[in-house]
Amino acid sequence: MSRRDLLLDGAGVALGAALAAIPMTLPAAPAAPRPLDPEPLRSLGRRIDQAIGAGRLPGAVLWVERAGAAPYTAVFGQRAREPEVEPLALDAVFDVASLTKPVVTGVLCAQLLDHGRFELDDPVARHLPGYAEPAASAGGGALTVRHLLTHSSGLPAVLPLDPAWQGAAAARALALAARPTDPPGTTFRYSDVNYHLLAALLQTWTGEPLDRLARERVLQPLGLRDSGYLPLQQHPATRLVPTERVGSEVLRGQVHDPAARRMGGVAGHAGLFAPAADLATFARMILGRGTLQGRRVLSGRAWAAMTTSQSPRGLPQRGLGWDIDSPYSRPRGRVWPVGGFGHTGFTGCAMWIDPASQGFYVFLSNRVHPTVREGIVDLYEAVGTAAAEACAG
Repeated sequence: MSRRDLLLDGAGVALGAALAAIPMTLPAAPAAPRPLDPEPLRSLGRRIDQAIGAGRLPGAVLWVERAGAAPYTAVFGQRAREPEVEPLALDAVFDVASLTKPVVTGVLCAQLLDHGRFELDDPVARHLPGYAEPAASAGGGALTVRHLLTHSSGLPAVLPLDPAWQGAAAARALALAARPTDPPGTTFRYSDVNYHLLAALLQTWTGEPLDRLARERVLQPLGLRDSGYLPLQQHPATRLVPTERVGSEVLRGQVHDPAARRMGGVAGHAGLFAPAADLATFARMILGRGTLQGRRVLSGRAWAAMTTSQSPRGLPQRGLGWDIDSPYSRPRGRVWPVGGFGHTGFTGCAMWIDPASQGFYVFLSNRVHPTVREGIVDLYEAVGTAAAEACAG
């Protein structure tokens, strides 16, 4: 062996000894996501079963999820009780009633706000042909887009159903003729009329019908193929969850809300049908600040407008479509703090999203089948509390 080889060999031995003396610290493996705590959800399941046994609702689907953890899903009770009993399934499509407000109308308004089509404090009369500003009856204050979105318009809660009317044009005329009973910006009244006018504004701004806007700008970008208006055009009736018996007919695939039904099923305040899995996907997009798996539905500005209070000072807090802190906030439960947001639907639906914990729940039921029963707001509160406890681990 040459002197050079001996030197290299000796250096290698020395280097090896030196490396062996250095303690090797490998990077720690990432911690496994903390699973949801099952105990609050088991207790909640017993309470839901009790409510079903007491006849308060026929059945329900529950979805609870926190980012990084496997979701919890459960099915309770039945899909239908009339004209015959049918089992419920996780993929059942529900009439989600006023969840239409944030999922469709709120998102579309946030998108167009970001695109500069309007500002929140623009007078409605500036954008909506045929709307006459009621200066005298409203105390002189202009009705603005902000007032509509945050239920601070002072407008009546619903459109009149008598005398009988039919069609979207008739509904629009009634909404345009509605007048505030209180000066805009001074009182909080939850009002479907607000969302009739917002739907009219969306169609004026875009020239597109509302169901097409929902499909092309919200549902398709998120891959929500099982959700939409007019569900009988895409689903067999057997997949849809029935609601109320009206006369001799049980509504199935026809929207439960009477004004939306007279309009043909497409409205800004109601009309969306969806399964729990699609609404869970939507909630993930909201937790992702408008983005899901590289697909952006809301810009950062639009997301912030939706999910933070836009209400006039001193009134209950509402975002664009979302409830944040108001008399309607019991679905938040008793654990999650103010700062999240959610909504309910008259048919028996609720969802709440809590960015602080990165958790959410979707609860879908048809409490109005086969007849309208008492509200289940206490059950929503129990769901919100159990979901928060489960997400906390």
